[in-house]
Amino acid sequence: MNTRRKIIVALGVCAVATPFSSFAQSAKTYRIGYLGPTSAAGAASRIEAMRAGLRELGYVEGKNLVIEFRWADDNYERLPQFAVDLARLKVDVIVTHGTPGAHAALKATTTIPIVMATAGDALLTGLVTNLARPEGNITGSIFFNPELAAKRLEVLRDTFPRIKRIAVLKNPDNPAMAPVLAAMEQTARALKLELQQIGARNPKDFDGAFTAMAKSRAEAVVAIEDAMLNGNLKQIADLAIQRRIPAIGLPEFADAGALLAYGVNLVQMFRHSAVFVDKLFKGTPIKQLPVERATTFETVINLKTARTLGVKFPDSIKLRADRVIE
Repeated sequence: MNTRRKIIVALGVCAVATPFSSFAQSAKTYRIGYLGPTSAAGAASRIEAMRAGLRELGYVEGKNLVIEFRWADDNYERLPQFAVDLARLKVDVIVTHGTPGAHAALKATTTIPIVMATAGDALLTGLVTNLARPEGNITGSIFFNPELAAKRLEVLRDTFPRIKRIAVLKNPDNPAMAPVLAAMEQTARALKLELQQIGARNPKDFDGAFTAMAKSRAEAVVAIEDAMLNGNLKQIADLAIQRRIPAIGLPEFADAGALLAYGVNLVQMFRHSAVFVDKLFKGTPIKQLPVERATTFETVINLKTARTLGVKFPDSIKLRADRVIE
């Protein structure tokens, strides 16, 4: 009996002496490799949304989650090497956003699951061949960028019935631009609008882009979704106001100061990316995770910018607005 008591006491002492953290450490620590086409600052609100989504699902950085970030800082030529770096780390999942980031990740690995927090039309750009049942190692959330961009032309026409000449701000390095521009040209012909394509590969090109718009007497500008452009919305909106050119783009663009917005909420899409990550962590095969298409669209008007530019919104636009920035 004395021997039994000694053994029991010894086990009890070991249990008390062993900190709880050592037991917690036996649980798996998951690793996400984040491939960012833009900068950490430019994507801050979206990354925080993704982190919030992960926390809701029980993943806390420093406890059971590590995120390895690689930021291209608006230089898409850096994406392939950064994707290879993340693949070599053998992370559990690679998360990225935008078509260039997704293509770079696919070239770097055929085995590590890839989640698109957001991307344009994945079918048209060759990222997937089947939305309902992904055949490769990539899934996530997408939106039909061509249709959204074309719709913005209609919103501009409804806001400015006499408008004729519209600039299109694009990133020539993004392969998703081609189908978007084709859809916009088709809509422009139907609306009898003249489009002027203006390229910007990095923020240093913005001044020249708006100078070109002013010289061509563009009456408005449409900013196409692109990781680099999306990461510098405030600078673009400020330049549009300085040049007195009404601007339209995704909802965050209006928050940054643009006159109008129509599109999907990218912050919400980033938050939802955590759901894909969680299912992959738990062992769900990627073929059982369909690519999801955004179905909610938002029209935003910025009254503060309207007053600055001397613009009065027609009643039809005011009634259509889901959100008004005062």
